[in-house]
Amino acid sequence: MIPVSVFSGKKIALFGLGGSGLASARALVAGGAEVSAFDDRAESRAAAAAAGIPVVDLKEADWSAFEALVLAPGVPLTHPKPHWSVELASAAGVEIIGDVELFARECRATCPDAKLIAITGTNGKSTTTALIGHILAEAGRDAQIGGNIGRAVLDLDPLVPERFYVVECSSYQIDLAPTLDADVGLLLNLTPDHLDRHGDMDRYAAIKERLVAGAKNAVIGADDQYCCDIAARLRRAGHSVTDISADRGHIEAGLAFDGKAIVSVGKGGDHMVADLSAHTVLRGAHNGQNVAAAIAACRVVGLSDTEILSGIATFKGLSHRMQPIARRGKVLFVNDSKATNAEAAAPALKTFDTIYWIAGGRPKQGGIAALETFFPKISKAYLIGEAADAFAGTLQGKTEIVMSGTLEKAVGDAARDAEAGGGETPVVLLSPACASFDQFTSFEKRGDAFVSAVMALDGIMPPDETGREK
Repeated sequence: MIPVSVFSGKKIALFGLGGSGLASARALVAGGAEVSAFDDRAESRAAAAAAGIPVVDLKEADWSAFEALVLAPGVPLTHPKPHWSVELASAAGVEIIGDVELFARECRATCPDAKLIAITGTNGKSTTTALIGHILAEAGRDAQIGGNIGRAVLDLDPLVPERFYVVECSSYQIDLAPTLDADVGLLLNLTPDHLDRHGDMDRYAAIKERLVAGAKNAVIGADDQYCCDIAARLRRAGHSVTDISADRGHIEAGLAFDGKAIVSVGKGGDHMVADLSAHTVLRGAHNGQNVAAAIAACRVVGLSDTEILSGIATFKGLSHRMQPIARRGKVLFVNDSKATNAEAAAPALKTFDTIYWIAGGRPKQGGIAALETFFPKISKAYLIGEAADAFAGTLQGKTEIVMSGTLEKAVGDAARDAEAGGGETPVVLLSPACASFDQFTSFEKRGDAFVSAVMALDGIMPPDETGREK
């Protein structure tokens, strides 16, 4: 835990007692704040009280006594309408902040020599965060990884000067962190997301921009117009900006993926930094952008290219995100259960050439029509769950369809067909393009079930370096 001492002796209201909210409450209490915590759910209030957190009905509280409202990131700040606790705080002139802001203030006040690398973006931020943390750890640095991935930021180990904090930040967290000032801030990309919580794309992009605008060094993707505009604004304001890209053609200087490797681009020509052509996990252009971002960040904080390349080589990826889990003969099995909509499934479908695709679950709006460009790569589709009939209608005439129904049956069907089929490296790919909630309680449970079904097959071996990147 990181005790938050900057509010010692101050009265703090806190709303939202889920994982990060409860961590914030514990950290504030440990730092000497007088916390009044609340949640709309009785079970959350009971859990907080059992953990020794003072629970107070904030609807009845004297808001003029509070120094700040610490708001959990999942609680609406502005859209579709402010939560009642936000309205009460605003009416009383009480500032509203979140856990990342608490971390930033505590770091400045008590341990300014600790290093903060903060990562955001619409896609790829979890992989990039995990990769940076892994590279640092492999190079012998003390690296703490958390935020919107894994442990809440205030649940990380205490602040000490030699420690690196690698923190994934959602737009919700950035919106509640007005003075966030990372040593390195990364903005990978921007596409429409969470607009129900931010109102429109311009506001969403402006919130994301705050992370890199406040950072001492910015690393920004050059693959969408919003990010390009942000990078240009920061440069005009005198900020240090490194461009990174999933496409060599998008930048004139910086780090980019050229289809096989990360190259350093500059006036002296291209120089290869990291060959990814044989990497079993970091496949595809989207991962090329992630790796370029990680290299740029690690260089800024003082790692050598030798240390960085060593870390990249041993990175095993994140569970449920294009995760190679096994092979049988020439067939590779890949768990991409995190792909809960069509946009999230696109990177995996783009990466592999001969695909035996397991898809379906509880469908999202729009179905899989947006993936039509990838249908020629799909040797067969094995459809499961509530979306099976709708997906079959979209795929009809474009690929062979097997109505497997359940995930376990789909694994068996796809494994048999992939082994009998052609292609240099056929891939049995679970990338459902659907929520899991018709048959599983989470995408993690769905991915675990896929892994279990694959491991139950005869002749299964650990994944190797079969498969070539597209």
